[in-house]
Amino acid sequence: MTSPQGQPPSANGGPPQGPELPPDLPEPIAAPRSSWLPSLVWLVPLIAALVGIALVAKSVIARGPTITISFSTAEGLEPGKTKVKYKDVDIGSVKTIRLSRDHSRVLVSVQLTKEAEDFAVEDTRFWIVRPRIGTSGVTGLGTLLSGAYIGVDAGRSHESQSDFVGLEKPPAVTGDQKGRRFSLHGASLGSIDIGSPIYYRRVQVGQVVGFSLDRDGTGVSIDVFVDAPYDQYVGINSRWWHASGVDLRLDSNGLKLNTQSLATVIIGGLAFQSPPGEPIGTEAPDNTVFSLASTESDAMRAPDGPPLTVVMNFNQSLRGLSVGATVDFRGIELGEVTGIGIKYDPKARDFTMPVTMNLYPDRLGSRFRESIEHGGQEAGRQLLRTLVKHGLRGQLRTGNLLTSQLYVALDMFPKAAPATFDAERNPLELPTVPNALEELQVQVADIARKLDQIPFDQISKNLNGTLQSANGLFKQLDTQLAPQARETLAAAQRTFGAAQSTLQQDSPLQSDMHQALTQLTQTLQTLNALADYLERHPESLLRGKAKDQTQP
Repeated sequence: MTSPQGQPPSANGGPPQGPELPPDLPEPIAAPRSSWLPSLVWLVPLIAALVGIALVAKSVIARGPTITISFSTAEGLEPGKTKVKYKDVDIGSVKTIRLSRDHSRVLVSVQLTKEAEDFAVEDTRFWIVRPRIGTSGVTGLGTLLSGAYIGVDAGRSHESQSDFVGLEKPPAVTGDQKGRRFSLHGASLGSIDIGSPIYYRRVQVGQVVGFSLDRDGTGVSIDVFVDAPYDQYVGINSRWWHASGVDLRLDSNGLKLNTQSLATVIIGGLAFQSPPGEPIGTEAPDNTVFSLASTESDAMRAPDGPPLTVVMNFNQSLRGLSVGATVDFRGIELGEVTGIGIKYDPKARDFTMPVTMNLYPDRLGSRFRESIEHGGQEAGRQLLRTLVKHGLRGQLRTGNLLTSQLYVALDMFPKAAPATFDAERNPLELPTVPNALEELQVQVADIARKLDQIPFDQISKNLNGTLQSANGLFKQLDTQLAPQARETLAAAQRTFGAAQSTLQQDSPLQSDMHQALTQLTQTLQTLNALADYLERHPESLLRGKAKDQTQP
């Protein structure tokens, strides 16, 4: 058996003896090494561990909250690469992407930085920035090279939140924009979309930021944002209207084309302004609700007050009349048609065409409005009863000769037939009269009916007999009277020929007459000379002519 050092054991079984030393050398003394000093080799992993701990501590200290954002799709997102940016500054990154339990959404886990921990509040909004083409233009073109990223709109709430629902489109207005929001309520959305412009005196001052349908489905609510400092022009008396498309009018002043801008023709828009002649007034506070009119003329019209529902029964064709047609009173638009129907009357065995309309009596002026307000409903019924008695009637008239569109005209017809009026009926029923064209058609039909009663067949037979008698008479004239007439004409022609030959210049009668006239002229000259001589020498009648006197 050998020892660990390879030395044979001693004879007494003790530890092996070392090699024998020379007698002149002293025996070495073994001194144990100090155990509390570490080896320098251990310093390297210790320093590496300290650096790792420091890096981990720094990462933990710099790490912000972890949030989860729900999107409809994860297009363009990559874990570990996609950044979260606010004003192009990195405030986090995407860690994981997974599907929701029902597979309808994509859940994106985002690690925010320590500096961005105040973004994890309930009103913060997130969306994916991609290249988009919208009403406000082309956005997100930079992501074609850098890739998609998650945009952030910082919230102002103090309530922390870790789960968010991401927006599918970037918000039209971010939280740091200055201005005011307003809500508009109208009957239709028209061509409005998020991002559609808002104009004040044809200057773009804001945009549409959202819209929703009313719960009862009778209208829409549109949220708009007006940038500062233009929000100061929105007063409590401001009127709003659709500025979409082209407003083309043809009136007594000619053809008028009105539009806010070329953009509104394509993408639509809204406009607001104070009524003509009125100042802006008190500025409207944030979230004020306004009514939205369909056209500028409707918006600038004075408030109409409550409408009055009226029914008129017509006994003629309603072709050309449509819902929304104008109800006119001597050029003043009193309302519009709201319904067109047909009703069968079993007693008269005929059809009537009921037309329902909304009238606004306040448009007839302040005096008419005051006369109704002072006397209440009874005064209004009595006034209508009096107007009907004096000839108030409804009539269909042609509003456009090119399209044959009709409108309902209210007017006074003093010569109209008396009509009954029930003021207690709801809705009120006003009497009607046919229009001028209808009356003309009735008159033409009456004339045609009278013409139909004329016995044209008998008249034609009598006329045929008369023509036959005249034909026999003409034959008799040709056989009996015509030969004698021809002989008479020949004799007259011979007489005219003889007269013509007599009156010609070279005829003997013309020559003799010329010679006789010449001699007569000479005789007259001689008599004239004799009379002149006798006037100067009257004594020559007794004595005779003196010999020494020469003849003048």
